[in-house]
Amino acid sequence: MVRINKKNMAEEVVLMKGNEAIAHAAIRCGADGYFGYPITPQSEVLETLAEQKPWETTGMVVLQAESEVAAINMVYGGAGSGKMVLTSSSSPGVSLKQEGISYIAGAELPCLIVNVMRGGPGLGTIQPSQADYFQTTKGGGHGDYHLIALAPASVQEMADFVGLAFELAFKYRNPAMILADGVIGQMMEKVVLPEYRPRRTEEEILAQCPWATTGCKGRKPNIITSLELDPAIMEQRNLHLQAKYAEIEEKETRYEVLDTEDAEYLIVAFGSCARIAQKAMEHAREEGIKVGLFRPITLWPFPSKALKERAKQVKGILTVELNSGQMIEDVRLAVNGKIKVEHFGRLGGIVPDPDEIVTALEEKMASGVEKLKADTATAFATEDPLENAKAYQSVVLEDMEELRKAGEALCQK
Repeated sequence: MVRINKKNMAEEVVLMKGNEAIAHAAIRCGADGYFGYPITPQSEVLETLAEQKPWETTGMVVLQAESEVAAINMVYGGAGSGKMVLTSSSSPGVSLKQEGISYIAGAELPCLIVNVMRGGPGLGTIQPSQADYFQTTKGGGHGDYHLIALAPASVQEMADFVGLAFELAFKYRNPAMILADGVIGQMMEKVVLPEYRPRRTEEEILAQCPWATTGCKGRKPNIITSLELDPAIMEQRNLHLQAKYAEIEEKETRYEVLDTEDAEYLIVAFGSCARIAQKAMEHAREEGIKVGLFRPITLWPFPSKALKERAKQVKGILTVELNSGQMIEDVRLAVNGKIKVEHFGRLGGIVPDPDEIVTALEEKMASGVEKLKADTATAFATEDPLENAKAYQSVVLEDMEELRKAGEALCQK
């Protein structure tokens, strides 16, 4: 792609990889610095930044560190001075960054971490995975902290979420992560790049980040640290963090729903799996199975309340993930045992096709799906529209009666 310069920063549609979109969006969003280390399948982030040479156009620093540990600590230093800084890596590299991420969260510093996931554990494979869900949403480092986690499902969202992640990170003084899988990082799609925003001036940084270590002219020194040896004060710091996290959970959940209005079953999936699940949903509906899709966009905060409401109208939920079953725990917590929740996933870098998901839905929700298909066939067994309508109404009433009895039995328990 042609190198970006300030004269050519207007909105444009281009074809690029998800990793490349991250790099271009970072430049255009006014990022001050990138510190990273190459690892497949996210190396194009660093490669694209090196190709674009933003230090010649916007003044953005791009540095390949000697290791992932060094990179995250450079981010720590940049964030401490109020700069808009980011790093990117893939699963094993993000594991190496965990101590630094915990320090950054404890010091309440805004930054962006991009994880383009690959299969594990250990060195694993360079193929795509979603097995870093626990690490990201439950705190991969030590201590009680959370990252704001955004899960893109397209190259366009890879570009869009850079600006959104920085916005949320600075709003709440909290590290944010874009959690993408290798499919989204490597796939190519059309994307509209964000309009150019110049880097903030030092005066703007002082106004936005009065806590930053910008030189203490005219004020007392700012101290950036996560260390406190007085347990009473440390407890208050932790309580402050928990109050902040509660506010984020209340205000910043994001999700997408498709065809849930009449759905009797729900697929819950994020990232590339949500794309595949959407096609599976279409195939299932062709077979007479009314399926909807719920896609969490924020993995933390997880959209539990929204999912709980939609769970009231369905008979079962299937989570689809490129792992052995991680997000399913948050789904089960959200529905609180009210309906059946099952998991379907592939491991080792294997990506399922839509028909596999439909088969899993039929097998794991077997009794309900088979009854639904049989009821649908019975309801429309004649050519008379009036008779069809009467038969279908009868089926619906029978299902409602079953649900009523199940609800009564649950209340008695």
